[in-house]
Amino acid sequence: MRTVAGLTLGAFSVCAALAVLAAWGVARCSGPLIGMAAWEQRRVATLLGGEPVPLEGIVPRRAAAYLWCRIPVGILGGGTLLLLTAGGWTVAAGLFRWLTGQDVDGMSPTWPIVGYLLAAGLLLLFLDLAGLAAVVEWERRLVRRFLGPDELARMRRRIDELAATRSGIVAAVDAERRRIERDLHDGLQQRLVVVAMLLGRARRKGSAKLYLQAQAEAEQAVEELRQVAWRVYPATLDELGLREALTHDAERSPVPVHISGDLSWRPAPAVETAAYFAVREALTNAAKHAGAHRIDVEIGQEARLVRVTVQDDGCGGADPHGPGLAGLARRIRALDGHLHVDSPPGGPTRVVAELPCD
Repeated sequence: MRTVAGLTLGAFSVCAALAVLAAWGVARCSGPLIGMAAWEQRRVATLLGGEPVPLEGIVPRRAAAYLWCRIPVGILGGGTLLLLTAGGWTVAAGLFRWLTGQDVDGMSPTWPIVGYLLAAGLLLLFLDLAGLAAVVEWERRLVRRFLGPDELARMRRRIDELAATRSGIVAAVDAERRRIERDLHDGLQQRLVVVAMLLGRARRKGSAKLYLQAQAEAEQAVEELRQVAWRVYPATLDELGLREALTHDAERSPVPVHISGDLSWRPAPAVETAAYFAVREALTNAAKHAGAHRIDVEIGQEARLVRVTVQDDGCGGADPHGPGLAGLARRIRALDGHLHVDSPPGGPTRVVAELPCD
């Protein structure tokens, strides 16, 4: 229905476009021209599934070229819709006359005639729907071609994005180093100091009990070292893949975690690692801050995209600009991916990470 509405509006807007172009040709007034192009861009983005395109820097010449090229596309879309409507009306009227015992153009509803008309109708319907799909694609391409940024603007935007993601990655790495230092200093280092003190006292006193305490502390230090290494990078991710690594995390989680889906083939290590840390950060937030009772993790993979989704039933209110999610978003943007966080107050919280795997 949205597509039909978008094409219908596009067909009716042809007259408005002609009026705006005529006024611009006479008075060279660019305001209505830019406004008409902006309206068309919003129509395509909202109703026809086009990508939102910023209109900053659009010159009247490009807006005029877009409107001129869109006129035949709008007429074609309107004609295709008109044919679809006329075909539907013809079919409905014919069925009504046959059901009421009347003939249609001297034809009675025999099986050969019904079969012939059904085959012809389905073929025409297919051709009409294919025409509608083609018109929609042309509408999207015209917006990208005339209203989108030119090659130089795209290159500048890409350079700005790369500079921002590079600085973000540096900041994320520094934050991770500080976190590792805190883990080692506050946990492992203090425990090793206790082990050294216990061994010194045991040597002076010859106490087997102190040796046993030192052994227990050393074993605990080894376990803490494993935890720190696991938080830095889990070995199971390289050995067994994303699904198995997340399964190990689910077993450690204090909140029940249900994992569905899997990767049909393993993407690049950087993509797999980013997807893993996206899920782990969402699991940590759900367990610590959301008060969730269940977490659902979905892993999916398309031809050129890896998507992981984490949804919990907690209280919501997660801050996408917090240190954890912000650092994660920087890591994903560095791979040309996107992180979407939907966490209204009261929940649920839904985190979606999409990573290209070209």
